[in-house]
Amino acid sequence: MKIKPMADRIMVKLEKEEKTAGGIIIPDSAQEKTQIATVAAVGPGTEKVQITVKNGDKVMYDKYAGTQIKNEGEEFLILKMADIIAIVE
Repeated sequence: MKIKPMADRIMVKLEKEEKTAGGIIIPDSAQEKTQIATVAAVGPGTEKVQITVKNGDKVMYDKYAGTQIKNEGEEFLILKMADIIAIVE
């Protein structure tokens, strides 16, 4: 199924789990409050809100923002443009 965000929404691909340098898996509940994900799809924007990220960008967002969805076995999050804190370069 192909998902295309509407208006000022952005779909980002979530990482399944994070590991420390020693190989210890850190569960989502113990990770920092801000998260980093890769942009998978963007909406067209609105007259008031322009989309300033593009597919493939790594972005930082608040841990509790957005709506989590599952598509073809992969986890995604749909965020509003206002939920994006920064672009990670």
